[in-house]
Amino acid sequence: MHPTARSSRKAHKSEPGTPATVRPGVGAGKFKGSGLPLHPRDGRHGYERSPGSGNSGNGVLVVLVRDSRPPSSTSRAGPHVTQASFPPPPAPALQGVISRINWTSASEFLLLGLSEKPVHQPLLFGLFLSMYLVTVTGNALIVLAITSDARLHTPMYFFFTNLSLTDIASISITVPKMLENIWTENQTISYIECLTQLYFSIVFVTVDNFLLATMAYDRYVAICRPLHYTTAVSPGLCALLAAMSWGLTNLVALVHVLLLAQLQFCRGNTVPHFFCDMPLLLQLACSDTHLNQLLILVLGGSAILLPFGLILASYVHIIMAIFKIPAANGRWKAFSTCGSHLTVVILFYGTIVGVYFLPSSTHFAGGDKVAAVMFIVVTPMLNPFIYSLRNQDIKRALGKLSFRRRPFSLVRKCCELSNC
Repeated sequence: MHPTARSSRKAHKSEPGTPATVRPGVGAGKFKGSGLPLHPRDGRHGYERSPGSGNSGNGVLVVLVRDSRPPSSTSRAGPHVTQASFPPPPAPALQGVISRINWTSASEFLLLGLSEKPVHQPLLFGLFLSMYLVTVTGNALIVLAITSDARLHTPMYFFFTNLSLTDIASISITVPKMLENIWTENQTISYIECLTQLYFSIVFVTVDNFLLATMAYDRYVAICRPLHYTTAVSPGLCALLAAMSWGLTNLVALVHVLLLAQLQFCRGNTVPHFFCDMPLLLQLACSDTHLNQLLILVLGGSAILLPFGLILASYVHIIMAIFKIPAANGRWKAFSTCGSHLTVVILFYGTIVGVYFLPSSTHFAGGDKVAAVMFIVVTPMLNPFIYSLRNQDIKRALGKLSFRRRPFSLVRKCCELSNC
C-alpha cells in the first residue's frame, strides 16, 4: 500500500468528542448555493456518524465533500483533510422532550371575537358597552329597590336579588375582556385568565339555573299550598337553598377546570369566540378528552336537566291549580304572579339550548355566536325589565328609590321641617 494512503487513512480516525472530519473527493456533487455535499446515491447531504457514537451525541460527524481545488505541485497525491465543527443531530430522546415542551407551552390564547373585520370593531364596542352598562345599572337598581323596601323582604324577592347579582357578575366575566381586546386591538388572553374566565362562567350560569328552580318552587307553594307558605318557604330554607346552589356550582366548575388544566394543547391557540368556551378549548387539545366529554355530559346534563325538571313539574301543578279557580279574574291574578318568572325561564333555557344542545350543522354562519350573545348578554339585560314592567311592587319600590335620590330632596326636606 502506498505510504501516502496509510497516512491518509490514519488522518481520518478521530477520537470521540473531536470536531467533524471533512473528507474531500467523495460524493456526487454539492448542495446548490451552500457548498455542502450531496449524497452520491440519493442526493442527500453526505454526512454520517462514525461507529460507536450511539445515542450519546459524542460520535464524530463525517461530512463528505468534493474538493475542486487543483492538487498542489508541492504536495503528494492524496485527499486534503480539514476540520469542521458541525454539531451532531440531537438524540431521539431529546427530540421527544422538545416536542412535549412545544405541546404544553400554550401560555395564551387568541380570542377572535364576533368579527375579524376592522370596520365592525367600533360598532361592536359601542353596542356591547351600552348593553353592559344597561345590564349593570338595571340589575343594581333592582337590588337597591328590594333591599330598601321592607315589604319586599320575602323569599321570592330574596331569590330575585341573588339572580340580579349573578347576572351582574356573569356579564362582567366576559364582556369587559371583549371590550378590552377591541379597544387595545389585542386578541390575546393568558392561560390562567382563560381558565379563570371559564371557571366563573360555569359558576354563574349554573347558579342562574338553580335559582330559577328555587323560584319555581316558591311560586308552586304560593299558588298550590298558600296556607303552608310561611312554613314551607322559611327564611332558613331560603338561605340553605341559596348556599347549596353556590356550593354545588363551585364544585362542578372546579372539577371541569382542574381536568382541563391537565390537557396538552398542540392544535393551535385560536379560539373562534369572544370568551373561553369549554367545547372550543377541548378542540385544541391533543390529549385524550374522553373523560372531559363524559363529565360534561354527566355533570353538565345533571346541573341543567334536574333544575329544569323541577321547574317543569312545578308549572304543571301550577297550571292545574289555576284551571281549578272558577273566576277568570282569579285565574289571571294567580297566573300574573308567575308570568315574569316563566318569561325568564323560557328566555334562559331557549338560548342555552341554542348554544350547547343544537348541533353546529343547524346553525347559520355565526349562528352559534349570536346564540351565545343572546344567552350571555341579552338575557341578563332583559331580566330587570321583565320583572319590573309587570310587577307593581317593584315599580313602587323603584319609584320610592328614585324619589329619595332626586336632586335637592334633602334641602327640600329641611325646608319642610323648618317651615321655610
